[in-house]
Amino acid sequence: MNTKLPISTSWDPSSWRSFPIKQQPEYTNIEHLKSVERSLSTFPTLTSPSEIRALKRELADAVFGKAFLLQGGDCAESFAEFNEANLRSFFRVILQMTMALMYGAGRPVVKVGRIAGQFSKPRSDNIEKINDVELPSYRGDMVNAMEFDAGGRKADPDRLLRAYYQGAATLNFLRTLARGGYASLKQINRWNMEFVNSSNQGKRFAELVAQINECLSFIQACRLPLDEVEQFSEASFFASHEALLLGYESSLTRFDEFDEKWYACSAHMLWVGDRTRSPDEAHIEFLRGIANPVGMKVGPSSTVDGLLKLIDILNPENEAGRLTLITRMGAGKIDDLLPPLVRAVKNAGKNVVWACDPMHGNTIKSPNGYKTRKFTDILTEVRHFFNIHNAEGTVAGGVHFEMTGQDVTECLGGAQAISELNLSDRYHTHCDPRLNASQALELAFLIAETIKKQKKE
Repeated sequence: MNTKLPISTSWDPSSWRSFPIKQQPEYTNIEHLKSVERSLSTFPTLTSPSEIRALKRELADAVFGKAFLLQGGDCAESFAEFNEANLRSFFRVILQMTMALMYGAGRPVVKVGRIAGQFSKPRSDNIEKINDVELPSYRGDMVNAMEFDAGGRKADPDRLLRAYYQGAATLNFLRTLARGGYASLKQINRWNMEFVNSSNQGKRFAELVAQINECLSFIQACRLPLDEVEQFSEASFFASHEALLLGYESSLTRFDEFDEKWYACSAHMLWVGDRTRSPDEAHIEFLRGIANPVGMKVGPSSTVDGLLKLIDILNPENEAGRLTLITRMGAGKIDDLLPPLVRAVKNAGKNVVWACDPMHGNTIKSPNGYKTRKFTDILTEVRHFFNIHNAEGTVAGGVHFEMTGQDVTECLGGAQAISELNLSDRYHTHCDPRLNASQALELAFLIAETIKKQKKE
């Protein structure tokens, strides 16, 4: 572990290396790791400062309730499941959720994926033991292999390169979908044709589509050219991931001459997790110096003083759109833990986006050994999140959750009534359980109803 140093005013993309750091792989060939990081530092970036600034402007609206943050995607992306069909189904569900939220809640939606870089995961233990065999824990595909094998569990620097190339291909394809016609409202019928038409959410979305098509027919009857209006024909979409492997992040960080700021161009938005947000450690040191929008997980261990200190470090200028606080308390704890934090941030006059992660505080293990989550617990935490902000006079600005466009069986319940007996049918996650396409859309409808109800009160 590196020597502990205090936060200083000077910063550069490598200053984090002088700070203590947690949740890092143990590479055996450090020279090879350095060579890979040098190569990455010469590669084209995955995002641009202008795109990053555009996201910050959209998030600024979410601070004041003029927009709603929808942030979702894989718990941990995998190399094995990377294909066009999976990316298309993911983007389709994001668009469907966006339509449900926009039409139901009457707000623009800021669409941010946990994608194109979410290849690494913090772990509770460095070692995994099966029977009498102990091996390094799986830390995501950009570090090592999921298979319990001595060779595969070695941290391999070349996986950073593979993550970069897959991230680049992912963003290229998603930009094509967002700007190449697939996101046009004229395609809204097609999105549902690709969905599970027999599902309850498929039928419900079909009803929404009929209402939207009526609105579009009226607009066309007014001789307004839909194809020439960007908001009807294209969609803004941004990528995010947890900033865990700082060697990768700093290698893709660039100085922008336009505003003379540093940008981490591996994504549009980065966040720091519950395990790595110590104010005098490496991850906070790195994130405080980049100009990207950043997120911070706020869990049960967060205190008022600690949270306010971190807010001042990460957003010293109190810039709207810069900082998103992603709460992950658990359905049974949120009513006790969140209100004091919300109240303190409000009283301090801090401009933040409050987003709810209803996934990580509600993970359980089923009797048959599967890590899972109950849809009822997820929904309960989201509802309480909205109720707390409504009571405190603050803005419930968004949601952050793990989902997939695939028809997996990883979370219990929902309209499909997935039971413990169903978990083994299509349990594909490489890490934590995700909402499937139907459950994700069901959640969007329920959130839209909650927002609409509170607006009437």
